[in-house]
Amino acid sequence: MRERNDMVVCYVVRPTIDGSSHEFLQLRRAASDYMGGTWQTVYGTSNAGETAWQAAIRELYEESGLRPRELYRVDCVETFYTAVNDTLWHAIPFVALVSRADEVRLNEEHDDVRWIARDAVNDAFMWETDRRCVALIGRDILDGSSAKPYLKIEVPNG
Repeated sequence: MRERNDMVVCYVVRPTIDGSSHEFLQLRRAASDYMGGTWQTVYGTSNAGETAWQAAIRELYEESGLRPRELYRVDCVETFYTAVNDTLWHAIPFVALVSRADEVRLNEEHDDVRWIARDAVNDAFMWETDRRCVALIGRDILDGSSAKPYLKIEVPNG
């Protein structure tokens, strides 16, 4: 294996219209980009001197134009291998809660956006690691477990 790389992943969640549940954001990768045409959440890498949670907020804004109202860490780390360049990746997951009124503005990495109902995420997310993280997000953050206050990240202006 050539190297290990560290990333962040940011799941984006907003309340449903009636406030009874939640929806998860997915962005479709542009055809010219890696994994073009697939629906993904926000992924990216940290810049020098940037914490993982700062990278998640920056990547969220760069890819969607959104800023979190609240930010939480997810109690897991995603790990995956890519054979094409023989690398191991670790992705630290976060969840950004946003308002329904916030408008998504895509960058050049993506060409479409969709919101997935919470009860439909198992069919919409292609990776098992995403489905596991979404389950943790539901249990620990959206449903308000006793862990929720300890997972919250206090964000300036957030």
